[in-house]
Amino acid sequence: MLLSVGLMTLDQQTRYGNHIRASLKLLVYPLQYVITVPGDLSNWVADEFTSRSSLQKENEILRTQNELLKAKLQKFTSLEAENVRLRQLLKSARKVGEHVLVAELISVDLDPYRRLVTLNKGSRNGVFLGQPLIDAKGVMGQIVQADALNSVAMLITDPNHTLPVQVNRNGLRAIAIGTGADGLLEIPFQPTNADIREGDLLVTSGLGGVFPAGYPAAEVVSVDINPSLQFATIVARPQADLDRGRQVLLVWKREVPGAPDEAPTIDAEAMP
Repeated sequence: MLLSVGLMTLDQQTRYGNHIRASLKLLVYPLQYVITVPGDLSNWVADEFTSRSSLQKENEILRTQNELLKAKLQKFTSLEAENVRLRQLLKSARKVGEHVLVAELISVDLDPYRRLVTLNKGSRNGVFLGQPLIDAKGVMGQIVQADALNSVAMLITDPNHTLPVQVNRNGLRAIAIGTGADGLLEIPFQPTNADIREGDLLVTSGLGGVFPAGYPAAEVVSVDINPSLQFATIVARPQADLDRGRQVLLVWKREVPGAPDEAPTIDAEAMP
């Protein structure tokens, strides 16, 4: 007790106590460091794992957002291409000078020997049997079945489809028949001396009363003349994109009654 009091008195009256404390702290510091190392190491490891886990979660979120943005970009690209096709259709509507209605393909017949497509417009929109179907480049086919909501069109490449045409260069009349193969038509019963050449544009002749005259139909791609045969073998490729796009135009002649006044048709002459 007396020793403690003496030491406290000595510490207050002199500076020896400070030197003693400093020496003791210097001796004790390594022991304190060793004692605190496990705790500091544990905290560091925990922080590292927490930081790594947080980064992994953040990276996963960013990857997910990136995939979603890519998907949206693909959709925007598709919409942009669709808008381009629609603008082409509207330009075509301005050229043809008839009442037209934009329709969309909703299904395609999978029968390899048929070329049929289903549209999202029907009789309540004024669609009728035999109605011409075109796109921005040319004739596609005609309506062969129509109910209230939907209709079925036969493409000009269907083997059961015949299309009256004429050579745009000289007016030579002919018949284009579907082959069943994508992108091919036959022009039968033309004599070997017929004035028809590769590259000739075939347009609708207007005969038969189904297709108005003057629509682009096909381009002649080959003329094979065999002197031993009576007729030439002529093959043409449709102008229309039969296997592309989803929007088409249904056409009404202006002079034909029944063009749907209340339907959402496009008056080509009124377009800007």
